[in-house]
Amino acid sequence: MGENMEKTVNKKHKGKHDKPKPWDEDPNIDHWKVEKFDPFWNEGGMLEVSSFSTLFPQYREKYLQEAWPMVKGALKEYGVSCELNLVEGSMTVSTTRKTRDPYIIVKARDLIRLLSRSVPAPQAIKILDDEMQCDIIKIGNLVRNKERFVKRRQHLVGPNSSTLKALEILTGCYILVQGNTVAAMGSFKGLKQVRRIVEDCMQNKMHPVYHIKILMVKKELEKDPALANENWDRFLPKFKKKNVKQKKVKSKEKKPYTPFPPPPQPSKIDKLLESGEYFLSERKKESKKWQEKQEKQAEKTAENKRKRDAAFIPPEEPSRQNSCEAEDKTNDVAAMAKSLKEKAKKLRKQKFAENINPEEYIAASGEKPSKKKKSK
Repeated sequence: MGENMEKTVNKKHKGKHDKPKPWDEDPNIDHWKVEKFDPFWNEGGMLEVSSFSTLFPQYREKYLQEAWPMVKGALKEYGVSCELNLVEGSMTVSTTRKTRDPYIIVKARDLIRLLSRSVPAPQAIKILDDEMQCDIIKIGNLVRNKERFVKRRQHLVGPNSSTLKALEILTGCYILVQGNTVAAMGSFKGLKQVRRIVEDCMQNKMHPVYHIKILMVKKELEKDPALANENWDRFLPKFKKKNVKQKKVKSKEKKPYTPFPPPPQPSKIDKLLESGEYFLSERKKESKKWQEKQEKQAEKTAENKRKRDAAFIPPEEPSRQNSCEAEDKTNDVAAMAKSLKEKAKKLRKQKFAENINPEEYIAASGEKPSKKKKSK
Protein backbone atom coordinates (compact mmCIF):
# COMPACT_ATOMS: atom_id res chain seq x y z
CA MET A 1 0.00 0.00 0.00
CA GLY A 2 2.87 2.34 0.92
CA GLU A 3 4.48 1.93 -2.55
CA ASN A 4 1.19 2.76 -4.31
CA MET A 5 0.83 5.93 -2.18
CA GLU A 6 4.37 7.08 -3.18
CA LYS A 7 3.56 6.57 -6.91
CA THR A 8 0.39 8.66 -6.62
CA VAL A 9 2.34 11.48 -4.89
CA ASN A 10 5.03 11.46 -7.67
CA LYS A 11 2.34 11.54 -10.38
CA LYS A 12 0.81 14.62 -8.80
CA HIS A 13 4.10 16.60 -8.80
CA LYS A 14 5.38 15.41 -12.19
CA GLY A 15 5.38 18.29 -14.70
CA LYS A 16 4.12 20.75 -12.11
CA HIS A 17 6.13 23.64 -13.59
CA ASP A 18 6.03 22.47 -17.26
CA LYS A 19 3.27 24.86 -18.15
CA PRO A 20 3.34 27.26 -21.15
CA LYS A 21 4.60 30.69 -20.09
CA PRO A 22 3.28 33.89 -21.68
CA TRP A 23 6.81 34.94 -22.80
CA ASP A 24 7.64 31.59 -24.48
CA GLU A 25 5.89 32.41 -27.76
CA ASP A 26 6.38 36.20 -27.72
CA PRO A 27 8.01 37.16 -31.09
CA ASN A 28 9.44 40.40 -29.62
CA ILE A 29 11.71 38.53 -27.19
CA ASP A 30 15.08 37.20 -28.46
CA HIS A 31 15.80 34.15 -26.30
CA TRP A 32 19.38 33.76 -27.64
CA LYS A 33 20.47 37.31 -26.81
CA VAL A 34 23.03 37.55 -23.99
CA GLU A 35 22.06 40.60 -21.99
CA LYS A 36 24.77 42.76 -20.48
CA PHE A 37 25.17 42.23 -16.73
CA ASP A 38 23.58 44.90 -14.58
CA PRO A 39 25.20 45.43 -11.12
CA PHE A 40 21.70 45.94 -9.58
CA TRP A 41 21.01 42.24 -10.17
CA ASN A 42 23.55 41.38 -7.44
CA GLU A 43 23.72 44.31 -5.04
CA GLY A 44 24.90 42.16 -2.14
CA GLY A 45 28.16 41.17 -3.87
CA MET A 46 30.05 37.89 -3.46
CA LEU A 47 29.87 35.81 -0.28
CA GLU A 48 33.27 34.11 -0.75
CA VAL A 49 36.56 35.23 -2.30
CA SER A 50 37.40 33.35 -5.52
CA SER A 51 40.89 33.53 -7.02
CA PHE A 52 42.88 32.03 -9.90
CA SER A 53 46.61 32.15 -10.59
CA THR A 54 48.80 31.10 -13.50
CA LEU A 55 52.53 30.97 -14.20
CA PHE A 56 54.17 32.81 -17.09
CA PRO A 57 57.49 32.22 -18.92
CA GLN A 58 60.52 34.34 -18.08
CA TYR A 59 60.66 36.04 -21.50
CA ARG A 60 57.20 37.60 -20.83
CA GLU A 61 58.33 39.26 -17.60
CA LYS A 62 59.46 42.58 -19.12
CA TYR A 63 56.33 42.98 -21.29
CA LEU A 64 53.95 42.16 -18.42
CA GLN A 65 55.66 44.76 -16.19
CA GLU A 66 55.03 47.41 -18.85
CA ALA A 67 51.43 46.32 -19.63
CA TRP A 68 50.30 45.57 -16.05
CA PRO A 69 48.83 49.07 -15.32
CA MET A 70 46.56 48.65 -18.38
CA VAL A 71 45.41 45.20 -17.20
CA LYS A 72 44.88 46.44 -13.65
CA GLY A 73 42.76 49.37 -14.88
CA ALA A 74 40.59 47.09 -17.06
CA LEU A 75 39.90 44.66 -14.18
CA LYS A 76 39.24 47.48 -11.69
CA GLU A 77 36.11 48.47 -13.64
CA TYR A 78 34.62 45.04 -12.85
CA GLY A 79 35.78 45.05 -9.20
CA VAL A 80 38.49 42.38 -9.65
CA SER A 81 41.94 42.71 -8.07
CA CYS A 82 45.09 41.41 -9.80
CA GLU A 83 48.64 40.80 -8.64
CA LEU A 84 51.89 40.25 -10.59
CA ASN A 85 54.49 38.24 -8.64
CA LEU A 86 57.89 38.47 -10.37
CA VAL A 87 59.65 36.32 -7.74
CA GLU A 88 57.44 33.26 -8.33
CA GLY A 89 56.66 34.23 -11.95
CA SER A 90 52.88 34.14 -11.49
CA MET A 91 49.75 36.26 -12.04
CA THR A 92 46.78 36.13 -9.65
CA VAL A 93 43.23 37.48 -9.98
CA SER A 94 40.66 37.46 -7.17
CA THR A 95 37.21 38.87 -6.37
CA THR A 96 36.68 41.78 -3.96
CA ARG A 97 33.74 43.30 -2.08
CA LYS A 98 33.04 45.52 -5.10
CA THR A 99 32.63 42.52 -7.46
CA ARG A 100 29.04 42.11 -8.64
CA ASP A 101 29.22 39.88 -11.76
CA PRO A 102 29.80 36.27 -10.57
CA TYR A 103 31.15 35.12 -13.97
CA ILE A 104 33.74 37.92 -14.35
CA ILE A 105 36.31 35.96 -12.31
CA VAL A 106 36.27 33.21 -14.98
CA LYS A 107 36.83 35.88 -17.64
CA ALA A 108 39.70 37.33 -15.57
CA ARG A 109 41.24 33.83 -15.36
CA ASP A 110 41.09 33.57 -19.18
CA LEU A 111 42.72 37.01 -19.41
CA ILE A 112 45.83 36.01 -17.42
CA ARG A 113 46.05 32.70 -19.32
CA LEU A 114 46.10 34.59 -22.64
CA LEU A 115 48.73 37.04 -21.33
CA SER A 116 50.98 34.13 -20.32
CA ARG A 117 50.65 32.69 -23.88
CA SER A 118 52.10 35.88 -25.50
CA VAL A 119 48.77 37.48 -26.52
CA PRO A 120 49.19 41.31 -26.50
CA ALA A 121 47.46 43.05 -23.56
CA PRO A 122 45.05 45.24 -25.67
CA GLN A 123 43.82 42.08 -27.48
CA ALA A 124 43.63 39.96 -24.29
CA ILE A 125 41.50 42.60 -22.46
CA LYS A 126 38.74 42.07 -25.09
CA ILE A 127 38.02 38.68 -23.43
CA LEU A 128 36.21 40.56 -20.62
CA ASP A 129 33.29 41.19 -23.05
CA ASP A 130 30.41 38.73 -22.71
CA GLU A 131 30.33 37.91 -26.44
CA MET A 132 34.06 37.10 -26.65
CA GLN A 133 35.32 33.61 -25.74
CA CYS A 134 38.79 32.04 -25.84
CA ASP A 135 40.36 28.62 -26.35
CA ILE A 136 43.98 27.59 -25.77
CA ILE A 137 44.76 24.50 -27.88
CA LYS A 138 47.72 22.37 -26.78
CA ILE A 139 49.61 21.02 -29.81
CA GLY A 140 52.88 19.90 -28.17
CA ASN A 141 51.69 16.35 -27.42
CA LEU A 142 50.11 15.73 -30.87
CA VAL A 143 53.44 15.10 -32.66
CA ARG A 144 56.41 13.25 -31.16
CA ASN A 145 59.11 14.09 -33.71
CA LYS A 146 60.44 17.64 -33.14
CA GLU A 147 61.28 18.33 -36.83
CA ARG A 148 57.87 17.09 -37.98
CA PHE A 149 56.18 19.20 -35.29
CA VAL A 150 57.96 22.39 -36.45
CA LYS A 151 57.12 21.63 -40.11
CA ARG A 152 53.38 21.09 -39.42
CA ARG A 153 53.20 24.16 -37.19
CA GLN A 154 54.69 26.17 -40.08
CA HIS A 155 51.91 24.80 -42.36
CA LEU A 156 49.44 26.38 -39.93
CA VAL A 157 51.17 29.79 -40.11
CA GLY A 158 51.97 29.71 -43.86
CA PRO A 159 54.37 31.92 -45.85
CA ASN A 160 54.36 35.47 -44.39
CA SER A 161 51.49 34.36 -42.06
CA SER A 162 49.14 34.25 -45.09
CA THR A 163 47.37 31.00 -44.02
CA LEU A 164 46.84 32.35 -40.49
CA LYS A 165 45.37 35.62 -41.78
CA ALA A 166 42.99 33.74 -44.10
CA LEU A 167 41.81 31.58 -41.17
CA GLU A 168 41.27 34.69 -39.02
CA ILE A 169 39.11 36.31 -41.73
CA LEU A 170 37.00 33.18 -42.43
CA THR A 171 36.46 32.08 -38.80
CA GLY A 172 36.21 35.60 -37.34
CA CYS A 173 38.69 34.68 -34.60
CA TYR A 174 42.03 36.06 -33.43
CA ILE A 175 44.64 33.26 -33.67
CA LEU A 176 48.17 33.25 -32.23
CA VAL A 177 50.59 30.32 -32.64
CA GLN A 178 53.20 30.39 -29.87
CA GLY A 179 55.44 27.49 -28.81
CA ASN A 180 53.41 24.41 -27.94
CA THR A 181 50.01 26.15 -27.89
CA VAL A 182 47.59 27.97 -30.21
CA ALA A 183 45.57 30.75 -28.55
CA ALA A 184 42.26 31.66 -30.22
CA MET A 185 39.67 34.35 -29.36
CA GLY A 186 36.21 34.73 -30.90
CA SER A 187 32.70 33.25 -30.95
CA PHE A 188 31.93 29.65 -29.97
CA LYS A 189 31.28 28.68 -33.59
CA GLY A 190 34.58 30.17 -34.77
CA LEU A 191 36.57 28.57 -31.93
CA LYS A 192 35.11 25.16 -32.79
CA GLN A 193 36.27 25.57 -36.42
CA VAL A 194 39.76 26.75 -35.34
CA ARG A 195 40.24 23.78 -32.99
CA ARG A 196 39.27 21.32 -35.73
CA ILE A 197 41.61 22.97 -38.29
CA VAL A 198 44.57 23.04 -35.84
CA GLU A 199 44.13 19.41 -34.75
CA ASP A 200 43.72 18.17 -38.36
CA CYS A 201 46.89 20.03 -39.37
CA MET A 202 49.02 18.76 -36.48
CA GLN A 203 47.77 15.15 -36.89
CA ASN A 204 48.41 15.37 -40.67
CA LYS A 205 44.75 14.65 -41.51
CA MET A 206 44.16 17.71 -43.72
CA HIS A 207 46.22 20.74 -44.76
CA PRO A 208 44.81 24.12 -43.58
CA VAL A 209 44.62 25.31 -47.21
CA TYR A 210 41.90 22.68 -47.93
CA HIS A 211 39.98 23.83 -44.83
CA ILE A 212 40.19 27.41 -46.13
CA LYS A 213 38.68 26.31 -49.48
CA ILE A 214 35.80 24.54 -47.67
CA LEU A 215 35.13 27.59 -45.45
CA MET A 216 35.07 29.89 -48.49
CA VAL A 217 32.45 27.67 -50.19
CA LYS A 218 30.38 27.59 -46.99
CA LYS A 219 30.52 31.38 -46.72
CA GLU A 220 29.14 31.70 -50.26
CA LEU A 221 26.38 29.13 -49.57
CA GLU A 222 25.29 31.03 -46.42
CA LYS A 223 24.32 34.00 -48.61
CA ASP A 224 21.69 31.92 -50.49
CA PRO A 225 18.49 31.66 -48.36
CA ALA A 226 17.13 28.84 -50.59
CA LEU A 227 19.92 26.51 -49.37
CA ALA A 228 19.43 27.29 -45.67
CA ASN A 229 17.70 23.97 -44.87
CA GLU A 230 19.55 21.78 -47.40
CA ASN A 231 22.58 19.54 -47.06
CA TRP A 232 25.75 21.23 -48.41
CA ASP A 233 27.89 18.10 -48.83
CA ARG A 234 27.30 18.00 -52.60
CA PHE A 235 28.71 21.55 -52.97
CA LEU A 236 31.78 21.09 -50.77
CA PRO A 237 35.06 19.98 -52.39
CA LYS A 238 36.33 16.50 -51.55
CA PHE A 239 40.07 16.03 -51.21
CA LYS A 240 41.77 12.67 -51.52
CA LYS A 241 44.85 12.02 -49.43
CA LYS A 242 47.89 11.37 -51.60
CA ASN A 243 50.34 8.73 -50.44
CA VAL A 244 53.80 10.26 -50.67
CA LYS A 245 56.57 7.74 -51.20
CA GLN A 246 58.79 7.61 -48.17
CA LYS A 247 62.37 6.51 -48.01
CA LYS A 248 62.69 2.88 -47.06
CA VAL A 249 64.69 2.39 -43.92
CA LYS A 250 67.43 -0.14 -44.43
CA SER A 251 66.90 -2.93 -41.94
CA LYS A 252 70.10 -4.04 -40.28
CA GLU A 253 70.83 -7.74 -40.48
CA LYS A 254 70.57 -9.37 -37.11
CA LYS A 255 73.77 -11.09 -36.10
CA PRO A 256 73.55 -14.47 -34.42
CA TYR A 257 73.29 -14.21 -30.67
CA THR A 258 76.41 -15.02 -28.68
CA PRO A 259 76.53 -14.98 -24.89
CA PHE A 260 80.14 -13.76 -24.91
CA PRO A 261 80.91 -10.02 -25.09
CA PRO A 262 82.83 -8.65 -28.13
CA PRO A 263 86.64 -8.61 -27.86
CA PRO A 264 88.01 -5.34 -26.40
CA GLN A 265 89.46 -2.83 -28.86
CA PRO A 266 93.23 -2.20 -28.52
CA SER A 267 94.09 1.08 -26.81
CA LYS A 268 96.67 3.62 -28.02
CA ILE A 269 99.32 2.16 -25.69
CA ASP A 270 98.65 -1.36 -27.03
CA LYS A 271 99.12 -0.10 -30.61
CA LEU A 272 102.40 1.62 -29.63
CA LEU A 273 103.60 -1.59 -27.94
CA GLU A 274 102.81 -3.60 -31.10
CA SER A 275 104.72 -1.22 -33.40
CA GLY A 276 107.60 -0.86 -30.91
CA GLU A 277 107.26 2.94 -30.70
CA TYR A 278 106.51 2.73 -26.99
CA PHE A 279 110.14 1.90 -26.20
CA LEU A 280 111.63 4.68 -28.38
CA SER A 281 113.10 7.75 -26.74
CA GLU A 282 111.47 11.18 -27.07
CA ARG A 283 114.17 12.33 -29.50
CA LYS A 284 113.64 9.34 -31.81
CA LYS A 285 109.83 9.83 -31.69
CA GLU A 286 110.23 13.47 -32.72
CA SER A 287 112.62 12.57 -35.54
CA LYS A 288 110.16 9.93 -36.80
CA LYS A 289 107.30 12.44 -36.75
CA TRP A 290 109.44 15.00 -38.60
CA GLN A 291 110.37 12.39 -41.24
CA GLU A 292 106.68 11.48 -41.82
CA LYS A 293 105.88 15.17 -42.13
CA GLN A 294 108.64 15.63 -44.73
CA GLU A 295 107.34 12.68 -46.76
CA LYS A 296 103.80 14.10 -46.77
CA GLN A 297 105.12 17.51 -47.85
CA ALA A 298 107.11 15.92 -50.69
CA GLU A 299 104.00 14.06 -51.93
CA LYS A 300 101.94 17.24 -51.80
CA THR A 301 104.54 19.33 -53.70
CA ALA A 302 104.86 16.62 -56.39
CA GLU A 303 101.07 16.58 -56.84
CA ASN A 304 100.88 20.37 -57.09
CA LYS A 305 103.71 20.39 -59.66
CA ARG A 306 101.89 17.76 -61.71
CA LYS A 307 98.77 19.94 -61.72
CA ARG A 308 100.74 23.05 -62.80
CA ASP A 309 102.56 21.15 -65.59
CA ALA A 310 99.28 19.78 -66.93
CA ALA A 311 98.39 23.29 -68.17
CA PHE A 312 101.49 23.37 -70.46
CA ILE A 313 100.93 19.96 -72.14
CA PRO A 314 99.85 20.62 -75.79
CA PRO A 315 96.56 19.09 -76.95
CA GLU A 316 96.62 16.08 -79.31
CA GLU A 317 96.48 16.97 -83.01
CA PRO A 318 93.86 15.26 -85.20
CA SER A 319 95.34 12.22 -87.01
CA ARG A 320 95.46 11.64 -90.82
CA GLN A 321 92.80 9.02 -90.54
CA ASN A 322 90.34 11.68 -89.44
CA SER A 323 91.18 13.85 -92.52
CA CYS A 324 90.58 10.85 -94.83
CA GLU A 325 87.23 10.28 -93.21
CA ALA A 326 86.32 13.94 -93.80
CA GLU A 327 87.26 13.63 -97.52
CA ASP A 328 85.09 10.51 -97.87
CA LYS A 329 82.19 12.39 -96.32
CA THR A 330 82.55 15.30 -98.83
CA ASN A 331 82.66 12.80 -101.73
CA ASP A 332 79.51 11.14 -100.46
CA VAL A 333 77.73 14.51 -100.26
CA ALA A 334 78.75 15.39 -103.87
CA ALA A 335 77.51 12.01 -105.17
CA MET A 336 74.18 12.49 -103.35
CA ALA A 337 73.77 15.98 -104.88
CA LYS A 338 74.44 14.62 -108.42
CA SER A 339 71.89 11.81 -108.04
CA LEU A 340 69.27 14.26 -106.75
CA LYS A 341 69.80 16.53 -109.81
CA GLU A 342 69.33 13.58 -112.19
CA LYS A 343 66.12 12.55 -110.45
CA ALA A 344 64.81 16.13 -110.72
CA LYS A 345 65.53 16.17 -114.52
CA LYS A 346 63.63 12.90 -115.05
CA LEU A 347 60.65 14.23 -113.13
CA ARG A 348 60.57 17.40 -115.25
CA LYS A 349 60.61 15.35 -118.49
CA GLN A 350 57.76 13.17 -117.22
CA LYS A 351 55.64 16.20 -116.38
CA PHE A 352 56.35 17.73 -119.84
CA ALA A 353 55.28 14.51 -121.61
CA GLU A 354 52.05 14.38 -119.59
CA ASN A 355 51.13 18.02 -120.41
CA ILE A 356 51.56 17.69 -124.30
CA ASN A 357 48.27 17.87 -126.34
CA PRO A 358 48.41 15.20 -129.19
CA GLU A 359 46.48 17.30 -131.82
CA GLU A 360 48.79 20.32 -131.39
CA TYR A 361 51.84 18.07 -131.55
CA ILE A 362 50.68 16.45 -134.93
CA ALA A 363 49.79 19.89 -136.42
CA ALA A 364 53.18 21.25 -135.51
CA SER A 365 55.02 18.27 -137.05
CA GLY A 366 53.01 18.66 -140.41
CA GLU A 367 54.25 22.24 -141.00
CA LYS A 368 57.49 22.64 -142.94
CA PRO A 369 60.31 24.23 -141.06
CA SER A 370 60.95 27.82 -142.17
CA LYS A 371 64.32 28.28 -143.91
CA LYS A 372 66.43 31.14 -142.80
CA LYS A 373 67.46 33.64 -145.49
CA LYS A 374 71.09 33.63 -146.25
CA SER A 375 72.73 36.97 -145.84
CA LYS A 376 74.40 38.19 -149.02
